[in-house]
This record gives sequence, C-alpha cells and structure tokens, in this order.
Amino acid sequence: MPRLSRRLFLAALPAAAAEPSPSAYAARFAAEVKRPVPLSPAVQEFYAAYLAPHPALAPNQFVALVDRNPKSQLFLLYWRQPAGRFHFLGACPVSTGLPGRFEYFLSPLGLFEHSLAHPDFRAEGTKNEYGIRGYGEKGMRVYDFGWVRANKTWGDRRESALRLQMHATDPDRLEPRLGIPLSKGCIRIPTSLNRFLDRHGILDAAYVEARQQGRRLWVLPPDWNPTPWAGRYLAIIDTSGAWLTL
Repeated sequence: MPRLSRRLFLAALPAAAAEPSPSAYAARFAAEVKRPVPLSPAVQEFYAAYLAPHPALAPNQFVALVDRNPKSQLFLLYWRQPAGRFHFLGACPVSTGLPGRFEYFLSPLGLFEHSLAHPDFRAEGTKNEYGIRGYGEKGMRVYDFGWVRANKTWGDRRESALRLQMHATDPDRLEPRLGIPLSKGCIRIPTSLNRFLDRHGILDAAYVEARQQGRRLWVLPPDWNPTPWAGRYLAIIDTSGAWLTL
C-alpha cells in the first residue's frame, strides 16, 4: 500500500469542530443567561465609551462591565475587536452595594484584575442565620478580585478595605430581586450568568495561562471549555447623572 504524504494524510482526517467567533458568544449568552436585558445600539455604544480609555484592555479579549447606577444595576459583556472597538455581547441585572446600612459599602469604581493572586473558590451552599445562601447554590464559583478600597455607607463614610467578589446569590430569595442595590459591596449575579462565565472561561485568562504551565487548579469545573478570547478584567462604573435610555 503506497504511503500517503503528510499533507494528504491530514486532509483525510475528520475536520475538527470550528471554534465559534467571539461575536457568536452573543447567541450563547442569550441562550444560557436568564433575564437578558436588551439594549439599543446607542446604549451599547454609550457603555462601550466607558471602556475605551483603559489601555489594559487589549484587543481580542472579553471584558465584564458593571454599572452601579441604582437605576441601571447591569452586567454587560463586551469583546474588544482587533481594531479596538468594543462589541456588545449581552447584559443582565445584578445587585451592587446598598447604601445606608452598617458594614455596607458602595461597590468601588475602577478596573479590577481577575488573577491567581486571589484564587477563586466554590460556594458551599450553606445558609446563614436568616436562611439565606449568600453565595448561592452549592458549587457556584466565587470570583475573587482581592482587597480593594471602597467607601463605607455608614459612620464617617470614609474609604476602607473591602474584599471585592462577584458571585451568585440565593436563587429563591435574592436572585429574583437582582436589578436593585442590595449587596454589602460585592457584585451579585444570576446563577445562569455564573455558570456561563465559569463554563466558557470568559474571565479566565490567568487560569488558562496557569493550566498551560502545567498547574492543577481544583476550582475549574469538569466542563471547563475556555474561550480563546478569555479576558481578565472587571470594570465598575456609575452612570448616575448621565444620559441613558435603555
């Protein structure tokens, strides 16, 4: 039997499944994330303008944006195109810091890196004294952005230390209330968004790099299939007082 050339041999192999384009994740977001919030093209561009000044947001990566405006309370996902423009992929309601209560903080403004300096962990699904699962269902991923400075909403209202996290919340008692400020300063997100970010490694650039270096990371789920455009940043803004028509 004659030997096949390497080129012919490779051509005879079954074609591998093509990786979806970054923009295809918009369809995945719509299919997998409950309570998506539709935004007009004008509003999509309005929010994208808040991301443009950040030099750390290099092209070909996803970036998460949260608006703590009490009238918005939104999570938005963007992909920065090679040409530098930000492509909108989806939005859904969240809850940020609730002012006026003891030990409650305003969610801090700025750009926060998701890195292995502060490893993520998994919710245990246990209830507090009020019967609430603060981190949501067992197994939900808690995205840890480390210690940051944030304004207290009680007492002297000065800046103090806050452990900034983004996590799911009690699916029965608190998730239906997403869309209004309720947290102690962290970002509460829907269970479905938590799973979407986790499964596709949307913000897992640092974790992808660690795996490529041979590190074993227990927090990664069995169905982890990281996108080639994994990002590493969460931006928190406040559009209060700005023009906005959803």
